Amino acid sequence: MSTTIQISHENEASPNKEKQNKLFSIPNVWYFITKHQEQHAKKVIHCIKVGTALVLISLLYLLDPLFEQVGENAMWAIMTVVVVYDFYAGATLSKGLLRGVGTILGGGLGCLTAILADKFGKTGNTIVVGTSVFIFGAVATYYRMIPSIKKKYDYGVMIFILTFNLVAVSGLRADKILGLARERLMNIGMGFSVCIITSLLIFPMWASDELHHLTSSRFTKLASCIEECMEAYFSLSEKEGRKSIDITTCKSVLHSKSGDESLANFSRWEPWHGSFGFYYPWEKYLKVGEQLRELASIILSLQACIESPLQPSRILKEPIKEICKNVGLSLGVTMRELGESIMKMRRVNEKLLILPELQSVKLELTILSSSGLQEFENVEALAISNFLFILMEIVDKVKVLAKEVEELGKVAGFKSK
Repeated sequence: MSTTIQISHENEASPNKEKQNKLFSIPNVWYFITKHQEQHAKKVIHCIKVGTALVLISLLYLLDPLFEQVGENAMWAIMTVVVVYDFYAGATLSKGLLRGVGTILGGGLGCLTAILADKFGKTGNTIVVGTSVFIFGAVATYYRMIPSIKKKYDYGVMIFILTFNLVAVSGLRADKILGLARERLMNIGMGFSVCIITSLLIFPMWASDELHHLTSSRFTKLASCIEECMEAYFSLSEKEGRKSIDITTCKSVLHSKSGDESLANFSRWEPWHGSFGFYYPWEKYLKVGEQLRELASIILSLQACIESPLQPSRILKEPIKEICKNVGLSLGVTMRELGESIMKMRRVNEKLLILPELQSVKLELTILSSSGLQEFENVEALAISNFLFILMEIVDKVKVLAKEVEELGKVAGFKSK
């Protein structure tokens, strides 16, 4: 995303006017339009694919030869399309497979329970079915609460509970239960097949692509936030007042954990496509995302420090202005380089290119914070020291991010420059 940085002077326009000019700058407007159009186009394509799948599966009802083969059980095929079809191909594939496994296990155990209960007479039948429903329902519900299972297999366990209860308490004879289970499983398979064909073959929406692009784009967004904080801190004026800093990007990164985990889970189900294989290290993307969220929280602390009522005068900021602005620019360049390396799947040697520059930046900040502040009053020195400390924390976190990106490049097989 392109960001326009305004450097304010006392004789320039008001902050509101600057903010308006920044908001309606050509790069920002163009980015918003293209991004909105791209997202809208994907939604329209998804709607068309769902409609196509529903029309295809509805032929089981609309065409008499097909209806004579499947009968009223065709509703299970339509229901499968409605509940299984998802925006991402990996999500559709995972939900379909989990639905199939849950139906087979639940239906099979339900049939065994019904056959066993049928041998105990009317009273024994009720006791066996009730006991089985309680045991399997309670155990499956307990497993649904285990975080690792809930995250990946919750839908399959839910289908297992539903199918088992429907089959076990149906009250049909064993031979009819087996026939009914076979017919419903066949219809579920037909619905799942239609979902997979339309989802994977007609403009597939890959969760892996989305996670890859989101992760790489956050580096640029946070880089812009760091540069904006530097500009705002040293552009304060008693006449203009404090500039407000747009922290929407940081907050969106900070709240991205659940979305990243869902995308990573769907990505593991997706077939080989593009540059992503079957065993692509999506867990490394989650680690990079966690480090980005930590960096976003530190930037929010920096923003709070900048907007704090306790601020030194502009005269006292002059000795650190040049160094801190250079630090902000270096951090921005480094973050954009890391994001570009992920986007282009190109390895960046953090030991040769990134770490030396960051180490030099931190050394300058350390020297600056340990000397040159003695002449300030205690309160003002404390405010500037707090600012420099948070800035050094950002430098340390960017170093950690550089190592994580380098590790991702090794495991994922990124190409060298």
